[in-house]
Amino acid sequence: MTYIPGIFLLTLVLSGPTWAFLTRSNGPDHISISRMALIQKVTETCQAVAAASGHEFKTTGSSPVELVQACLGPTATGDVSGAKFKSALQEIYTQNGLVDRDFVNSAPHHFNSEAFAEGRGLIIEGLVAINANIRKENFQAARETLGRVLHTLQDFYSHSNWVELGNTEPYINLMRLDLPLENLTDVSTATCKDCASGHCPNPILPNILKEKKLTSGYMGILSADKPKGKCSHGGAGDLTSSAEPRGGISKDEPNSDNVDFHNAAVKAATAASLQLLEDIRVAAGDNNFLRMMGIARSSVVCFVIDTTGSMSQDIQEARTMVYKIIDSKKGTQDEPSEYILVPFNDPEYGPMIRTRDPEKMKSEINKLTASGGGDIPEMCLSGLLLALTGAPDSSDIYVFTDAVAKDLYLKDTIKALISSTKSTVSFFLTDPYRRRRRSVNDDSLGDYRDLALASGGQAIHVSKSQLPQATDIILDTSTSALVTVLQRERNPGKQETFPFMLDESIKHITIYITGQSITFTLTNPAGVMQNHNEPSGKLGSINPVGNLWRIRLNDDNIKGTWKINIISNQPYTLKITGQSTITFIYDFVERFGGPHPGYAVLSGHPQAGQPAILMLSVIGRKGSSSVTVGDVSLVTVSGPETVRNSTTTDMGNGDILVTVDAVPEGEFVVSLKGTDNVSGSSFQRQSTTQMSVSKVNIKAVADSSMQPGKTFNLPFSVMTQVSDGLYSISARNDKNFPMSKPPSLNLTTGQYANSSVTITPPANTPSGSDVTVTLDAKSSSGADSNYIVLRFSVVTKTTDFVRPVCEVVNVQADDCPHDVSKCKPFQWKFAATLSDGDGTGVANVSLRQGSGNLTTSLLSDPIIKANYTASCCSQIVELEAVDKFGNVGKCYHSIVRSAGPPTLPASLLLWLCLLMSALTV
Repeated sequence: MTYIPGIFLLTLVLSGPTWAFLTRSNGPDHISISRMALIQKVTETCQAVAAASGHEFKTTGSSPVELVQACLGPTATGDVSGAKFKSALQEIYTQNGLVDRDFVNSAPHHFNSEAFAEGRGLIIEGLVAINANIRKENFQAARETLGRVLHTLQDFYSHSNWVELGNTEPYINLMRLDLPLENLTDVSTATCKDCASGHCPNPILPNILKEKKLTSGYMGILSADKPKGKCSHGGAGDLTSSAEPRGGISKDEPNSDNVDFHNAAVKAATAASLQLLEDIRVAAGDNNFLRMMGIARSSVVCFVIDTTGSMSQDIQEARTMVYKIIDSKKGTQDEPSEYILVPFNDPEYGPMIRTRDPEKMKSEINKLTASGGGDIPEMCLSGLLLALTGAPDSSDIYVFTDAVAKDLYLKDTIKALISSTKSTVSFFLTDPYRRRRRSVNDDSLGDYRDLALASGGQAIHVSKSQLPQATDIILDTSTSALVTVLQRERNPGKQETFPFMLDESIKHITIYITGQSITFTLTNPAGVMQNHNEPSGKLGSINPVGNLWRIRLNDDNIKGTWKINIISNQPYTLKITGQSTITFIYDFVERFGGPHPGYAVLSGHPQAGQPAILMLSVIGRKGSSSVTVGDVSLVTVSGPETVRNSTTTDMGNGDILVTVDAVPEGEFVVSLKGTDNVSGSSFQRQSTTQMSVSKVNIKAVADSSMQPGKTFNLPFSVMTQVSDGLYSISARNDKNFPMSKPPSLNLTTGQYANSSVTITPPANTPSGSDVTVTLDAKSSSGADSNYIVLRFSVVTKTTDFVRPVCEVVNVQADDCPHDVSKCKPFQWKFAATLSDGDGTGVANVSLRQGSGNLTTSLLSDPIIKANYTASCCSQIVELEAVDKFGNVGKCYHSIVRSAGPPTLPASLLLWLCLLMSALTV
């Protein structure tokens, strides 16, 4: 069947059918199958890491917070947020669901129309990309590809006759290009009998079943044509199901005639998903697998630092702050999971330095020196662009500079990336000295203020001597459980009272006010007051520096509604943060329909003139059931304040569909109020990233990987809801790969105009690199615009699909007693050889099972010798060898003499508890 690119079918999909395991509130679907497999594999991996570290994997419950806490182990103290883990899961689920929208007419993506070789090709290609991305620590790209691969793999069991043939185990050949696809039905062989009712228990012909021939249903969205005698997919949207043989063999949902086959397909799809995840885990290693899944102590600490001539003092303060973060947070849940450093000068900027090693971060920041930058502005936004595309989503990024930005043409791109990544950007702006240059006192400070406000960050303006006092904000925000209670801006300034609610779970509350000529009074729920000229009072400590007021509340008796009254005729911002595991994540979405309806995450502004729809997930201290959601609203940050309330629908698993009919004009944020059922106290939370609506719509699909040295074509479409006209098109990527694009498009109201951009990764681009592409369409007046942000993997074409081979050479276990209770004084030995034949070579050999000692010869040797020695009490050994493309070979041996299996190292009861938690995460 002809494949029509997904972008040109988006309009069709928004009103027409798509196909897969159907989303149902009372049964398995793609999301629940993926959730079950992911939670089980994360749990197994955490158990293995705990065992290797010598501590017990012990969870107090099944919520994301409790699972992450158990995974990170008992050595680190303090609160830990489950938001990153939940967000990682949501990214995978989202990409899984988008296969039904973006590839609706692609038979290989769904194993329709007997496209077995092509479908397997997508799975193999995806696995190669995932393994390459993980090796380069591009975990978001790996997650996005994983979601799509899981969908295609799961569809095989629903859309083919695999389970009708009596198979109960996964079809391993779908993930092994070195194994043939066997017994496929050719195109001229009939496979189904006619089913006039459309609901027959098993319409597959008896000879197909007897001969174990593999087939799948043909699917027609645009045409009823199919080869003579072939099975159809089935369902109201499949045009081929009305052509004889009628009916269909899809097991997407249980009906009275196929419930057993549906259940068998779900079981096989779940087992296959687990198998695929295990292959990825082995190739990646346990720690990187957990990093891909968002299991990390804290957010990333990212510094973007101006290294021009007048920045010596600022660089020294950034260096001091890095040392303070590393030394003060070591061994706690707030210890950063990664450090990122991006220097910029003029005209150079970068490279971006990423490390998990705190000592390496100290070393790298020690290398920075101040020099150059002879003219006035510097390449600040270019450095910030590298940080936004290189750091994980929802990172805190700190920019140090004393100059205006030379590259203000990147401002729209930076805003798009801030909105897409939900990262927070704060600027530390100091006055220059020793050389004449334009100061950040100029109007350009407004550009930094705009970007900070758009992200939920702050623009802090201090003298160089005051900078050490201002940077305490970095210590405040370097925590894994940071939440925002309230953020507002007033421009022009005015007197206003801001109420805010603090709950029992929140602690370390800090209030930040930026602006000039400010006075304020803070009032607690009991009516006790403290004003701006009381540095140390009954409510907390107040520290002014530059244009920043930092108020740290005392942690006692905070629950209830507080008020802060601010007086100023100058522009000011207010931000209130704290530390709590009660939080939420969200995305603006649009609905697409069909037998498998869903919600696609928007990668730009929501459309004006339509209700705004959000998918919101609430994370409580004991799971989603431990909080009760009250009001979800869209609130303008800049005055006059406008609040737009919503209607909500509980989608299950902690997900809430939010619909706002009347969207505020201008920039707005998401506000959530509810009740913490653990303590009974009311809570208030707010998103940090600002959003607005647009009358321009731009669509594009990341449907495949790029290859080094080859030009990649990216189609896109733009539509406007307002008057016809010329719209300028901008396109950028964070790696500076050569690109071509149309300078503009002439749009007709209500009609999509189609075009494309080309991108050519250099031939020496490392496999596994990712590139972030930002497309922007803007009206000639500049009054309206929209954007889309896409992430692509750059992957070298793979020719090595052969797994390393392991051969047992020698086993010496005669000394082990038959009575296992007497095993302790005795040892046994195991020897094997490992090789990769004509492949790329073995990259890693590890011990998957066994508690003994493993040694190997050099991995560069053509034949690697592995020697293993263990106590006779440890009676199983399993070695795993991974080659340089991620192919995994295994070697297993057991000296167990008894009839029964060895005792499992993990508690079965605990495992079952965590497996059930898949239904609540």
